[in-house]
Amino acid sequence: MDNSTHEEIFRNGSKTYYFSSRFFPKKVRHDVYILYGFVRVADNYVDAIPQKPEEFYTFRKMYEKALLTGEISGNYIIDSFIDLQKRKNFDVAWTTAFLDSMEHDLIKSTCDTLDETLTYIYGSAEVIGLFMAKIMDLDDEALPYAKMLGRAMQYINFIRDIQEDITLKRRYIPLTETSLEELNEKTALKQKGEFISFLRREIGRYHSWQKEASKGYKFIPRRYRIPIMTAADMYCWTGSTIARDPFIVFEKRVKPSKVRIIRKGFAHMLGVPRTCN
Repeated sequence: MDNSTHEEIFRNGSKTYYFSSRFFPKKVRHDVYILYGFVRVADNYVDAIPQKPEEFYTFRKMYEKALLTGEISGNYIIDSFIDLQKRKNFDVAWTTAFLDSMEHDLIKSTCDTLDETLTYIYGSAEVIGLFMAKIMDLDDEALPYAKMLGRAMQYINFIRDIQEDITLKRRYIPLTETSLEELNEKTALKQKGEFISFLRREIGRYHSWQKEASKGYKFIPRRYRIPIMTAADMYCWTGSTIARDPFIVFEKRVKPSKVRIIRKGFAHMLGVPRTCN
């Protein structure tokens, strides 16, 4: 089985990341596909309706056994990832944290404090930033910024996916800083002003994290920086679109088009100034 399996999983799972990643050199792109193949398969088990806990735990046990014994698991997605993990010197604890966050979605439906949200985000997104930094062979001084970029992007996902998460009976955004008791359209319509202010405040939180993350771009070689900045700008666009009309999260899943993503990537290649920081 070749890398096309990973690429298909990636393309079906994330338009923004997939088309942004097309700007990576081929060798790096190959490793990015392997990484996202692994994380997407695990994520798909817990996001399925109904969820697939047995499949998730089987997947996790297969990974852990293969890692412990050094034997081939027979699962191409797992074995490719373990090879990547060894080649790029991933900290095994990062993968454990990722799988723990995926398991969280099987056993708990809400994050009730910002600390709980950030614990979840560490495993679900910050470690992805760390994996990516290792794939690009970045120096360790880049790692805190890679984590922060993962955090910022994940938080916009939480905001963008409010309606989808309601369907899954989940909530990742804590309500400790608002009088809103629920994060659904009925409550939002009753407290219109509060809902708009709350969502814009949370988007402001995203912007502060994104601004901090962007300080790390200087550690990324230009040939790798283009796809990273392209993806980051698409998340900025998503946040700005929602900030203009917060109720849009109940109407549709705000996502940039393939054309917008590719156009932004080429703009970065040509050195066009960024519109998001």
